[in-house]
Amino acid sequence: MMNDPRRRLLEFVADRLETGAALLRGYGRRFPGPSRTLVLGGVRSGKSRHAEQLMSRYPHVTYVASGLPPSDDDPEWAARIAAHRARRPAHWRTVETADLTSALRESTTPVLIDCLGTWLSRVLDEVGAWHQQDGWQQRVDERLLAFVDAWRQATVPVVAVSNEVGSGVVPHTASGRIFRDVLGALNTEVASHSESVRLVVAGRALTLT
Repeated sequence: MMNDPRRRLLEFVADRLETGAALLRGYGRRFPGPSRTLVLGGVRSGKSRHAEQLMSRYPHVTYVASGLPPSDDDPEWAARIAAHRARRPAHWRTVETADLTSALRESTTPVLIDCLGTWLSRVLDEVGAWHQQDGWQQRVDERLLAFVDAWRQATVPVVAVSNEVGSGVVPHTASGRIFRDVLGALNTEVASHSESVRLVVAGRALTLT
């Protein structure tokens, strides 16, 4: 017959295992579905709205706005940002930053990034890509690799919106071609580390396999 100390030990272990299983089941209910999703689409395709719908299941969301802040110099851009703000749930936490890597690594709630295209524009400007300053390629590679590494290691569900810019005509400016080529490479790399990739066309989302 098993002695009392050993039986109590086994009961203690069994109790802790059941507690751990319950926690895992609770985590699954809180964060269901794919942990990393890339949403692609053209201008006014509905990609941002689709991404917001994907995140609506979570009680708490960190919305990372990566574009330039609104200003009086660009009323059209300010109006776009205002429309996005008005559409988001009031309880979502908004972070306006170009440091996507830190925002992703430090978040403890599901993250929605909108969008990689506007973020890349800021990065290319900061590293001197538009004027092709010496070493800009290495500097942009370092920024993009750091973000992809954070994306790959994300511990919370994360959705990123990005522009699909490879379906139109070849840009007639060098800066336009740089943006198209670098963003295409970034989208491909992010997609390779995603459980789900969606392409939004005219408000309809297609799942890419």
